[in-house]
Amino acid sequence: MKTAQERAEEPPGRRLNSKSSPESITHPNPAPATTLLKSRQKRERSQFHVSERSREFLRKFYPDASIDEWNDWRWQNRNRVRTLADLERMIELSPDELAAIKRHTGALPLGIVPYYASLLDPKDPMQGLRRTVVPVLGEFDTSRGENEDPLGEDSHSPVPGLVHRYPDRVLLLVTNFCSVYCRYCTRARMVGSVGERAVRKTDIEVALDYIEQNTVIRDVLISGGDPLSLDDDRLEYILRRLRKMPHVEFLRIGSKQPVVQPMRITPALTRILKRYHPLWMSLHFTHPDELTPEVAEACARLADAGIPLGSQTVLLKDVNDNVETMTKLVHGLLRNRVKPYYLYQCDPISGSAHFRTPVSKGVEIIRGLRGHTTGYAVPTFVVDAPNGGGKIPIAPDYVAGYEGDDLLLQSYDGGTYRYPDSGRQLPTLKEDAS
Repeated sequence: MKTAQERAEEPPGRRLNSKSSPESITHPNPAPATTLLKSRQKRERSQFHVSERSREFLRKFYPDASIDEWNDWRWQNRNRVRTLADLERMIELSPDELAAIKRHTGALPLGIVPYYASLLDPKDPMQGLRRTVVPVLGEFDTSRGENEDPLGEDSHSPVPGLVHRYPDRVLLLVTNFCSVYCRYCTRARMVGSVGERAVRKTDIEVALDYIEQNTVIRDVLISGGDPLSLDDDRLEYILRRLRKMPHVEFLRIGSKQPVVQPMRITPALTRILKRYHPLWMSLHFTHPDELTPEVAEACARLADAGIPLGSQTVLLKDVNDNVETMTKLVHGLLRNRVKPYYLYQCDPISGSAHFRTPVSKGVEIIRGLRGHTTGYAVPTFVVDAPNGGGKIPIAPDYVAGYEGDDLLLQSYDGGTYRYPDSGRQLPTLKEDAS
């Protein structure tokens, strides 16, 4: 028997839509259309690439499961690593990890789908991907400036499930569920939680009504949790409602599903997404180890559906905080038709000090990319200012000053170059400081 909390934290694709999903209804004599649908879905799953690493992991830890089940994103959700016992059979836990898992209660639970678990180093607790999904005791230490809602989202929420910080755009939170819980999550206070923070259909309706009534809104970012954890029918309902609003010009989806659960990007899903252009997608990549053959196929399916893809990467200490790792990541993203969009300074959520780097580290990485690789590969480094200040770009300063009417510019290689500029002079760093 599942506990009440386990039932409440089940993926929305299973729990919220169980009555309406064709696959969840059992008929003694299935209608031909249902049989054909299931046959088509099974055929599409069998066509999804499965790497040798995934196959080996499947044979070792899920010997009774088939490749077809492995490629079913619902199976992946049902078999998530949720408990200490689940994780201990796959990796050798350090004393720090073991103590943290035993101590944890509340939101941001342990949650890792089998596919993503297959990417974790079973012996090295300092492996980048492992650090991002396995709890450690540092999560329980609160440092200066940290709090549960560092971006002030709750104070900019006129109705449940919606953040309206900028005049012409809103953030629509459609679920509190993720198939994998990142330990540095900005919304750690709510993801995986139960009770009042669960996103109910009535809350989504109120949020959609708010967008419909506020015609100044032209851009909607659909997020959560992870919106691609919703079943196709519920996701399409939200997209359809928004696309019917004449003032909503631009739809975006923020998701890590193509990275942590690439089999979620089914042909059926891409057919749905193609109906609601212009639609853009921001994907959450963290480390080059995530660039697997499966992820390449998921990105290709989205790109082939005409969806522009951008990556949003959080700068994390001892995970991706060096030029070499970041270069490998951004190059891999471009090969997979994903534009490196934002590099985020890690938000000061409670218990995040072990993940956060000095802001100067981000500037150092951008300086190490700019000029040393194609401009398409260089993201914008931003600090999402606490208490609702929004994204503030921070970049290396290449203005060395002026000599007469010449602007002195420093190149990526350290050389100084002159540009004739007799108009109003740019302020220099020294003048800004004074």
